[in-house]
Amino acid sequence: MQMIITDAWLAKSGTLYLSGRRLVALLVLSAFVVMLLAAGLYHWVFLKGAREGWPVIGSLVRLVVKDEFDQRERYVRENLDLMARKLGEIQVKMMQLESLGERVSGLAGVNPAELKSANGQGGVLVSGPALTLPDLQATLDDLESLTHQRTDLFTVMESRLFERKMQDMLIPTQKPVMQGDVGSPFGWRLDPITGRTALHTGLDFRAETGTPILAAAGGVVVTQEFHPEYGNMIEIEHGEDLISRYAHASRTLVKKGDLIKRGQKIAEVGNTGRSTGAHLHFEVLVQGVFQDPQKFLLTPQPPKPAVLSQTTPDSNLSKTRTRAPPTP
Repeated sequence: MQMIITDAWLAKSGTLYLSGRRLVALLVLSAFVVMLLAAGLYHWVFLKGAREGWPVIGSLVRLVVKDEFDQRERYVRENLDLMARKLGEIQVKMMQLESLGERVSGLAGVNPAELKSANGQGGVLVSGPALTLPDLQATLDDLESLTHQRTDLFTVMESRLFERKMQDMLIPTQKPVMQGDVGSPFGWRLDPITGRTALHTGLDFRAETGTPILAAAGGVVVTQEFHPEYGNMIEIEHGEDLISRYAHASRTLVKKGDLIKRGQKIAEVGNTGRSTGAHLHFEVLVQGVFQDPQKFLLTPQPPKPAVLSQTTPDSNLSKTRTRAPPTP
């Protein structure tokens, strides 16, 4: 590009040659200078007008600021409304959880009123002012407190249910012979061998030789031996001085010290010891005292066994753990 420059009287002139790159650089520089001047003028006019209270400038500034505040308030309000809806949904779920906790607590034997301090709420809806941040924070704090209460309640219920489950597993409520019927119950009877009155200290389950004998509850094998009267015998201790005894087996499948699970096969029905035929003689002892096994087999919850009267005429029955009288 060629430019001719002359003075005011046209006496002298000169020629300026601009290449493409120089021309582009000159245009960019010119545009940058114009932008700086415009920005400076804009800020000077608005700042000076705002400080000195120019009517037009002041009104324009107030409109811009008000619009910005309105946008921020609208944004905050929309978010508060959304959070309030979510909070309402959480409160409904907490109420459902509380109702479930009350039902489960009854099964666990826990009184939910002991751990619940929140009162019921309700009434006619009368709309009030919009929810504010302090209101939302207060509601969240109440919800957090309720959450801690429900957590404590369910923790206690979990402990109680686990404890009850363990107790149920260690109480001999499992029938030791699934296919056998009770032939001779617990109590006084005529002894089938001597024909004299004698105390039958357990239950006789009629079954064929080889029928599986199952553990009535979990525990530890404390005795596995051949006894002259009980024949092949197994004793399992379930804790709290509670023992189940299985006698007259044809063969035993566990040994002393073994850990046993409820329903585990521990032996097979037989006719060993003082017996008139194939059957299982099953006993339950609490602190060395014979109990009626039917109280355990027919009761789903752990029973509270009653100690037999010590005025019984049978001199072999005592509070110390001794061998039972001979039984078939």
